[in-house]
Amino acid sequence: MGLSSQEVQPFRSNPETEKKISDLLSKMTLQEKIGQMTQLGTFDESDEELISEGMIGSLLGVRGAESVNALQRIAVEQSRLGIPLLIADDVIHGYRSTFPIPLAEACSWNSPLIEETSAIAAREASTEGIQWILAPMVDITHDPRWGRIAEGAGEDPFLGAEVARARVKGIQRNDWNDRPHMMACPKHFAGYGFAEAGRDYNTVDMSETRIRELVFPPFQAALEAGAGTIMAAFNELNGVPCSGNRFLLRDVLQQEWGFEGVVLSDWESVDELKQHGFAASREEAALIAIESGMHMDMHALVYHEHLINLIEKGTISESLIDDAVARILRIKFHLGLFDQPYVDAKLASSMMLAPDHIQTAREMARQSIVLLKNEDALLPIKPEVRKLAVIGPLADDRDALLGCWGGQGRSADVVTVLEGIRSLAEPGTEILYAKGCDVTEGAEQERKDAAAVARQCEVAIVVLGETAYMSGENNSRVSLELPDSQLTLLKAIHETGVPVVLVLANGRPLSIEWAQQHIPSIVETWHLGIQAGMATADILFGRYNPSGKLPVTFPRSVGQVPIYYNYKNTGRPHMKRYVDEQITPLYPFGYGLSYTQFEYTGLTLSKSAATLEEGLTVQACIRNAGGMDGEEVVQLYIRDEAASVTRPVKELKGFRKIALKAGETQVVEFELTAKQLGFINNDHQFVVEPGSFRVWVGPNSDDGLEGQFEIVNEVVNEAVNEVVKTP
Repeated sequence: MGLSSQEVQPFRSNPETEKKISDLLSKMTLQEKIGQMTQLGTFDESDEELISEGMIGSLLGVRGAESVNALQRIAVEQSRLGIPLLIADDVIHGYRSTFPIPLAEACSWNSPLIEETSAIAAREASTEGIQWILAPMVDITHDPRWGRIAEGAGEDPFLGAEVARARVKGIQRNDWNDRPHMMACPKHFAGYGFAEAGRDYNTVDMSETRIRELVFPPFQAALEAGAGTIMAAFNELNGVPCSGNRFLLRDVLQQEWGFEGVVLSDWESVDELKQHGFAASREEAALIAIESGMHMDMHALVYHEHLINLIEKGTISESLIDDAVARILRIKFHLGLFDQPYVDAKLASSMMLAPDHIQTAREMARQSIVLLKNEDALLPIKPEVRKLAVIGPLADDRDALLGCWGGQGRSADVVTVLEGIRSLAEPGTEILYAKGCDVTEGAEQERKDAAAVARQCEVAIVVLGETAYMSGENNSRVSLELPDSQLTLLKAIHETGVPVVLVLANGRPLSIEWAQQHIPSIVETWHLGIQAGMATADILFGRYNPSGKLPVTFPRSVGQVPIYYNYKNTGRPHMKRYVDEQITPLYPFGYGLSYTQFEYTGLTLSKSAATLEEGLTVQACIRNAGGMDGEEVVQLYIRDEAASVTRPVKELKGFRKIALKAGETQVVEFELTAKQLGFINNDHQFVVEPGSFRVWVGPNSDDGLEGQFEIVNEVVNEAVNEVVKTP
């Protein structure tokens, strides 16, 4: 069994391991030490000699127990000191069993389930010899143009921290004893999600206060959950590239936070210090990176080529090398690689796509889907509907539904939306299919044929969105609209007069204002992985009541970007405007509908005034007032009304996902302590200041019951208060 949340501790060493590390370091040549600091990202037979000479410490992208075992034997049995290799891979949302993209999983607001999908991914990967998962990506972003928004948990640091914690716990559950254990590597440290113009790898410039409040919390949560490695970002931060950023890697991470693990560069990012104009040569790049606290060089071979010269010239001390190597060896001992470097080649066949993995993929996909609109209760599709049209370029597309970073997932494993609908439709229901257009191109005749199909049916399900390659790394977009070919198709189907259900399959928030105005039902399914079709059909036919909530704001148009819920008021909060667009989002953070209705009443605070030592509790009654069982994500927000540093209009500080039967009521309670009430001041210290606070409990960041309380210096004893409720 894995560790419980109470048992998870930050990565730490122990005296016995430290003695082994010290003994090994004393035997290593300088070249062997530098070898441990070198990771190869591509590999062929000519590199075997480097392994046998102890010149390589880690490999990226080598998979399969037989292949890994063969390379480990070279390292363990042929190299002078027998130090095993650390085998890494990018496992972003599943290994062979591909789950929804991380942004979609965040819509579940279900930390235990996110932990479970991460554990399954690690379990499958471990059977192929992998011990180091270069995930989770925990970057917060406010810009949906950025392609890598698909890999994270959205815009909020509180939710992002909860998701990061769950993913690390899952990756490092390590509930096996017959092969090396697994280590997570949260990335990208830091600020990557705030690249200018949403363009990948671009410049980031933001205040330290903002970095500490928005960017750092998910990384801190990941490290608190036990992650022993962390990856530096590609971007520069405030004029200093992250791979050579002493403030980030040494001052904050290693000294302030006491991190004892390994800092890994991103792909060739040490060498890229030259492209940034921060280093004049590869040798200078090596010097800057090692002095800044970078322990392992991914694939650039900069350390391999230049660290010896820097030491021999006296430019750097060998103690820097010893510290880095000790950290790398610490990870290898921690994972059990010295005791058990090999993997049974028979394990993988029984582990990949195991039935419980597929079932978890379906459950995760169902909980990742967000119902955005459902006019006149068009959904779920009624049993009496006997003729359905399924239309759109993504309705029968397997590759798109795997999503970006599909890893070892295979399109043949994917159940398409069309297949899912055919599988779960009522017996005797006729399903007519028309592609209608391609993702980015379309012909008039194809649209006409699709419209003719729609006219024959009672309901048209139109599946539109993005391919897997329209989001992810280096796949930024300047438009958030559906491609013209798809929007034209949607309008053509709408003009038939047949009720339309729009099913979105995409890797980022889209601007779909026309659809919101004209289409009765809209379902955001994202890229859901291997069980995409079954999960989507579960929602469409009411076999599962949608419960997903958005972890990111949907803009009306790209001109609103960046747009996010936890903005700050200006001195003229009621005068901000666009002359050509509303200032409100299309869908707010935390938003998501259900087939039932949830009523919020009875907001109660344990105190109207409290000290920091006391804290207070907040309660609300949630009633399922509809006719269908369902789940609701109850969200807690606060606002510090006046502080020495201006505060956002709302900040998420808690959430609970609850299940209620039709007619059932449940009291949900939150605790507010100093941890939730404080902020980072201009001295970059965490503080809580006395004063007035507002609190909301509701279904999203826009709606809910509202109350008020004070934080005071003196002790206050007061009976429970009933607070005025505002919808």
